[in-house]
Parts: sequence; structure tokens; C-alpha cells
Amino acid sequence: MKKILLIEDTKEIYQMVDQCLSSALTSLDWAQTLKEAEQKLAQNDFDLILLDLELPDGNGISLCSTISNKNPQLPIFILTSHDNLSEKVLGFSAGAEDYITKPFDPMELKARIEAKLKKAELLKSASDVLNWKEVKIDRTGQIVQVLDSGQYVKVDLTSLEFKLLSYFAARPNAVIDRETLLNSIWGKDVHVYPRSVDTHVSKLRKKLSPVSHIVESVHGTGYKFCPTN
Repeated sequence: MKKILLIEDTKEIYQMVDQCLSSALTSLDWAQTLKEAEQKLAQNDFDLILLDLELPDGNGISLCSTISNKNPQLPIFILTSHDNLSEKVLGFSAGAEDYITKPFDPMELKARIEAKLKKAELLKSASDVLNWKEVKIDRTGQIVQVLDSGQYVKVDLTSLEFKLLSYFAARPNAVIDRETLLNSIWGKDVHVYPRSVDTHVSKLRKKLSPVSHIVESVHGTGYKFCPTN
């Protein structure tokens, strides 16, 4: 089931989107403020975001940029009553993939969302095997190979280490903070200290030697996956 987050303060819009997306294949969650949206994003993984720009506690552009920087693969559709070119350019520059003006046709919205989710699923299937110069990751078979003296050798990782590496690999060159890693890998309800992340990443990097440099430490924040294309 695909999970969609609607960030919108108008109940009528929520009801319209909920009705047009009602399906056994999709699940709609709703946030009415930026703060509520940030909480839901920290606690859940979503497949698509529908984002209003005018919210009670601020403008959605900044949130759009934050989401896009943390997870470039997560598609964001902007919903707004404005139709001026400068706002569209601003939205696309912040990482939005589509721009839908209110009032909108529910069937058109549904068609756009379904087309995007289908395309994302195809890309995901095609990317089950991730290849870079230093490392090859088969996410289906949970097989990792690293380049050592000109040859690829298999590395034995624990389930947790593989989940960490896969999470990094899905977000190349994106800075990922410890809190995000905690919520995404361990879950919000599991009591793990943020510094415990460092211990697990350190163990992962030792096993990735001699290509441990692909997981970089970002001082005061977290980590970044930087492979060679």
C-alpha cells in the first residue's frame, strides 16, 4: 500500500483528496500545519507528498526544500490557489515535481498521482541492484561487494548494518542526521540513544574497509554517502 501525506489546513480539500484517492492501494494521512507535518514525516515513510503553500504556521516552500534535501526520491506535489509563474519557479527550485492549482479536478489529481507512483515503483524495481565504483549492493539478495585491490569481494553484514547501508545508498550525497536515522532504522518507539548510531555506523565502516570513505561523517550532524559514480 502506498502512503500519501496531505499537508493542507482546509478540511474540504482533505475530504476531496481522500475521496478521489480512496483505494485499497493507497493510504492518505493528513497534517494541517508545518509542525504536524514535520512530526509525521519523522515518524513515517511516505511515497508521495501533497503540500499546500499557505499554512497556519508558515509557508510550505521551506518544508518542501527540507524534504527534498533529506529524501530527493520522495515526490512532492504542490497544491495552491496561486498560479503566478514566480511561485511555480520557486516551488520547482525547492524540489517539487508537480504543481496543481486550486480548484482542481479530482480525477486529474488522481491520474497524476497514480502515474507518479507507478513511475516511482518502476524506478525502484530497476534500482534493486545499486552499482558504484567502490561498492555493489543487491538489495533483494542482501549482498554487498566492495572493491579491494581491483576485485570485488563480498562483505558479510548484519541485518541492521545492511539496513543502514541501504538507507544511505538510497540517498547519495544527502546529509542524514542521527535523529532521522534513529526514526527510520530503529523506529520512534525504540529507545536508542542518538550516539548509539555512531557505534553502529563505525562497525559498518570497518566492514566496508577499504572503501569505508564512502560513508562520510558530517561534523555535528550525521552522515553522508559519497560513492564515486
